[in-house]
Amino acid sequence: MHAYRSHTCAELNKSNVDETVRLSGWVHRVRDHGGLLFIDLRDHYGITQVMADPDSPVFAELEKVRSEWCIKIEGNVMARDESLVNPAIPTGEIEVFIRDLEVLGKADELPLMVFGDQEYPEETRLKYRFLDLRRDVMQENMKLRSDVVRSMRQRMWDNDFREYQTPIITASSPEGARDFLVPSRLHPGKFYALPQAPQQFKQLMMVAGYDKYFQIAPCFRDEDPRADRSPTDFYQLDMEMSFVEQQDVFDTIAPVLAGVFEEFGGGRKVDNPAEWPQISYRDAALWYGSDKPDLRNPIKMQVVSEHFRGSGFAIFANLLENEGTEIRAIPAPTGGSRKFCDRMNKFAQGEGLPGMGYIFWREGADGMEAAGPLAKNIGPERTEAIRQQLGLGVGDAAFFLGGKPKAFEAVAGRARNVIGEELGLIDKDRFAFAWIVDFPIYEQDEESGKIDFEHNPFSMPQGGLEALNGDPLQVLGYQYDLACNGYELVSGAIRNHKPEVMLKAFELAGYGEDEVKERFGALYKAFQYGAPPHGGCAAGVDRIVMLLADQQNIREVVMFPMNQRAEDLMMNAPSDPTSDQLMELGLRVIPQD
Repeated sequence: MHAYRSHTCAELNKSNVDETVRLSGWVHRVRDHGGLLFIDLRDHYGITQVMADPDSPVFAELEKVRSEWCIKIEGNVMARDESLVNPAIPTGEIEVFIRDLEVLGKADELPLMVFGDQEYPEETRLKYRFLDLRRDVMQENMKLRSDVVRSMRQRMWDNDFREYQTPIITASSPEGARDFLVPSRLHPGKFYALPQAPQQFKQLMMVAGYDKYFQIAPCFRDEDPRADRSPTDFYQLDMEMSFVEQQDVFDTIAPVLAGVFEEFGGGRKVDNPAEWPQISYRDAALWYGSDKPDLRNPIKMQVVSEHFRGSGFAIFANLLENEGTEIRAIPAPTGGSRKFCDRMNKFAQGEGLPGMGYIFWREGADGMEAAGPLAKNIGPERTEAIRQQLGLGVGDAAFFLGGKPKAFEAVAGRARNVIGEELGLIDKDRFAFAWIVDFPIYEQDEESGKIDFEHNPFSMPQGGLEALNGDPLQVLGYQYDLACNGYELVSGAIRNHKPEVMLKAFELAGYGEDEVKERFGALYKAFQYGAPPHGGCAAGVDRIVMLLADQQNIREVVMFPMNQRAEDLMMNAPSDPTSDQLMELGLRVIPQD
């Protein structure tokens, strides 16, 4: 018999009755039934009930055992009485009578309980992550993550992709976030960077003729933490293809992700990937107030400026006299009560706005009537025109925001989400995907007037070099994201592969030719030697698993995450370097006030 176990804690059943077995695992729970000791013994695979009475030669030792001790037992498999069968676990028909016991590892008093569903502060959970990870929900989350990655890999191989690894220590690259810099001992005063993504390397592989690449790639970005984003590192399914257009990338990655969500989504609906809508970046901002819309929510915002221009509602009428302003409506089917409207008005105030104008429709003495301050100010004719445009009726409402779209779009998007949630309009039993396309390549700083990249600088501009000779703010890229249930899961682009386009694109953002050649020398040189058209994308593994596991925080699906201050409380990182380390690197730390 094996030194530690003949079976796992999920294997034994009625067919093993009368066998002598050996099990090892953790004491999940101890129950003393007046002379009978029962222990739920747990390992990675499941739970087996083991027991002893005073006739057991190790009964006295067993009485000393406590939760989360690691033990080995040897004993005889017995059938449970039918009234005591536990159908919830695979081993529920049997129990093991203990004849021998060895304590493999004692446990001190626990800072958090593994058994049960108690809530603990995140600080405690992360400091003692090795205990937190023993809990059932965390075991399931981590197994799910592993299975999802395996499935992704297999699906990519089945699509004739090969997996290649790219460097972890590399040069800095403008990917839209801060780099983690690594000082060089051999080259004092110079720094490497941890890759924000394998962007340049995968493009160089296409130039090198590798045609179809993928990798489960670690990426490193010095970012502010959010519930759906790690502040330091994350993993993505990274892929690139040669001789493709935008639709080819969609047709390749969409079935892979749809398959993963069908396999691990617990029966929730996944639309046919060929039917996933393609929505322009500008339309997504207009309709949903977000470039990662949750399409499970049917609410679609609309521009209603004309109904307020020159109206009796002076705030909106005066606002519309300013260039670049507009009024948008958020329809709220079934939200037609003053109580709900007041609640949403309070939400807007919590977002830093004076409030949200609203109209709601109800039954009146002479049929349907519009109510609310806005309805009184603009009159019945304009109110009816708004109702018809929005397709609303009795029992419905609409909310209104105005100004320059960039100033209120995000709040409007959050209001849309809250309205959909509170009114029960969201289809929770579905994964709703949408491609967001036609991203602008450039943006302009309102104060300085400087043009900079708004999105990936390596994207091919629609219209090529000719488009770059016009207004930069009108240039769209062959860039795309895939949104699902309000999260961005995929980002990618058809890449620019022409050196003259590369130089012009960076020139518009203030990068001179010499700087481009210095910072992106390998890519620029490679484009001189027969670069093929190519494109690809990256899908966020952590975020995908978070959705599949029904978790609201990405730290629930990452084995050893940082806290919200980008600290590893378990390993005590970041930590102070030693004097010897600083001297070796030629560095000095300047104390912060």
